[in-house]
Amino acid sequence: MNNSPVNPPLISVIIPAYNCEKTIKETIKSVLQQTFTNLELIVINDGSQDATLDIVAQIQDSRLKVFSFENAGGNVSRNRGLHRAKGEYISFLDADDIWTPEKLQSQLEALQDNAEAYVAYSWTDYIDENGKFLVSGTHTTANGDVYEQLLVNNFLENGSNPLIRREALIELGGFDESLKAAQDWDMWLRLAAKYNFVAVPVVQILYRVSANSVSSNLTRQEKSCLQVLNTAYQLRPSTDIKILHLSKANIYKYLTCKALQAPFNRQKGRIAAAFLGKYFFYDDYRFKRINFMIKLFLKSLIIVMFPKFISTNLLTKMKAESKNEVFVQ
Repeated sequence: MNNSPVNPPLISVIIPAYNCEKTIKETIKSVLQQTFTNLELIVINDGSQDATLDIVAQIQDSRLKVFSFENAGGNVSRNRGLHRAKGEYISFLDADDIWTPEKLQSQLEALQDNAEAYVAYSWTDYIDENGKFLVSGTHTTANGDVYEQLLVNNFLENGSNPLIRREALIELGGFDESLKAAQDWDMWLRLAAKYNFVAVPVVQILYRVSANSVSSNLTRQEKSCLQVLNTAYQLRPSTDIKILHLSKANIYKYLTCKALQAPFNRQKGRIAAAFLGKYFFYDDYRFKRINFMIKLFLKSLIIVMFPKFISTNLLTKMKAESKNEVFVQ
């Protein structure tokens, strides 16, 4: 099979890669096996210290381009890839996620059929470290001006999702390299403030949940999420304050659930309780969700009161009743 790309490539796919030797081959494979073939795949090796670069070097495909730099973080790597991209459309893919074979073709057709749209996105499901299904994503379908809906909740869910017209990304200056978390949400919000979105209502992104997916610095996540929210809200200050409160409620709901994920310790339990209090404060529908909030409070209490091995056993038994708990935002 001849994999030589047509010049220039219509789509550029950018993968920031840092110490991802366990997953990078499968991730790259999911790009090179797309039904749409007129693409270039740009891998930005972000100072990996494991076998990532050796594994990528073994893959023979003329569409694959690899650039290596000292470690600078995901946002810098994405921007480095963007500056080297030749495609009219851009899609980013994290080095442990997977696309279904029709992902790029479906999103490209959605953009070509909707000239006013600059961003096409699909649905996400979650898989574990071994590639087994964990839970469905939000499966939200929203078209056109999605700014307020995206402000309330990042329904794109991850950075491996959309296909974007390159001119829009260039105009916005790429990703904000100062952010330590919530970088994807920030980018999608800035795009939504200016451009229309179009949905492809099919699961085409498989987001891998691993130990590395759970941030150890939840207070840093809180700070970044609030920074993104406040910056985005200023783009349209006429937005109803209730939208802002609902967004903050969802942020603290998400952070509470993250703090209540294993491994458990008393500090995380106390942080979860603090986040839960803010969730209760901002949620205008708090009393309609009181049972859910009580459940989260009891989990926090268990983690704070009992030693790690006891709280782990207790919460493991409760896990069967919480199969739809949010894993990631």
